[in-house]
Amino acid sequence: MKLWQKDTDVNKAVELFTVGNDRAFDLMLASFDVLGNMAHAKMLATVGLLTNEEADLLCTELKVIYKDIQNGAFEIQDGMEDVHSQVEFLLTQKLGDTGKKIHAARSRNDQVLVDLKLYLRHEIEAMVIDIEAFFQLLQSKSETFKDHLLPGYTHLQIAMPSSFGLWFGAYAESLVDDVETLRAAYTVINKNPLGSAAGYGSSFPINRTLTTQLLGFADLNYNVVYAQMGRGKAERIVAQALANVADTLARMSMDACLYLNQNFGFISFPTELTTGSSIMPHKKNPDVFELIRSHCNRIKALPNEITMMTTNLPSGYHRDLQLLKENLFPAFGNLHNCIDMATLMFQNISVKDNILADEKYQYLFSVEEVNKLVLQGVPFRDAYKKIGAAIEQGNFNPSRVVEHTHEGSLSNLQNDSIARMMEQTIGQFNFGKVNTALKHLLQ
Repeated sequence: MKLWQKDTDVNKAVELFTVGNDRAFDLMLASFDVLGNMAHAKMLATVGLLTNEEADLLCTELKVIYKDIQNGAFEIQDGMEDVHSQVEFLLTQKLGDTGKKIHAARSRNDQVLVDLKLYLRHEIEAMVIDIEAFFQLLQSKSETFKDHLLPGYTHLQIAMPSSFGLWFGAYAESLVDDVETLRAAYTVINKNPLGSAAGYGSSFPINRTLTTQLLGFADLNYNVVYAQMGRGKAERIVAQALANVADTLARMSMDACLYLNQNFGFISFPTELTTGSSIMPHKKNPDVFELIRSHCNRIKALPNEITMMTTNLPSGYHRDLQLLKENLFPAFGNLHNCIDMATLMFQNISVKDNILADEKYQYLFSVEEVNKLVLQGVPFRDAYKKIGAAIEQGNFNPSRVVEHTHEGSLSNLQNDSIARMMEQTIGQFNFGKVNTALKHLLQ
């Protein structure tokens, strides 16, 4: 069954090629398709295109389908092109002509769009929840290891003293900005395209504001042409937000690989969290972090993939857009897995004590010694030259005492302020409004 099918059968090769893997990814949209159908049916009843009784019958049956989806009992049958066809077929099978009326005043185009937006909105919420838990772990580790110093590097050369408090805290604050970009993506996604039909609106007197409220959207995509043009753009914006999270995890993983290396030896993990070599019995490889790095680098390529797939498309709908699901949808699961594995590793991390006691790190304290002279009234440039000369002559003997008190430094991490920023950012999503609306729709 195809929503657009008339009296001529489509060539089988064409059908297989055009449907592709769409049915498999459509299963991920099934519950959201039901929600969109329910809102649409309720709206049709308010404008006279359905009776109240018909709308009630449709919503009752849609709730049955929704429950089947939640229980894993829903499938897209052979011969059905997509999830939209399957749901309409089930409604028609159960309700006859009433089921056939559900598609009035919409196109499969805006039906797909609303499904995608509901799905992406849901996935962003799940991602934020996952990130928040990982953020809290990083903050906890930052406090636990705030007095454990380690070398800071520039150009991969030892530079100045750092600490594990700073290191864990840096990635925690990075996640704050990553969540901010997810919030921007959520704002773009959280607009209702339903009612734009094929991209040029409908001659029926539909009420798009009502479906916006029923589905918990913050606002409408008002212009019907832009509602369709927004497909591809919305996916690209979400992909960029995911790529920002992935970039944080990839860089963090690279650090962990270096710090675990014997030439650094800053951190360690239980043997069961590392892997070995087939010929070298001493090996404890950081495979988890290496794979996190690679998965995340692949996600970082996603915005460019979507950009190239949608390059030079004119306004209106094009079948090219169907393939975006294959690129974007798996990224959510991959990123969740990476966060989960990073969480497992950091829950079990051990940090070496007294790293900076090693003589090879004595030059880390050169800036400290310059600053001490400046505090005594020596001009900075003269102090710099004096310490530089001592290093060159082999007479440099730092005290190895570090006193950094300004906001965000070694002795003043400001983790509470960073937690406040994260809390404020997450609060701006207003997930509660969305979930309340959908709960009410399903009652």
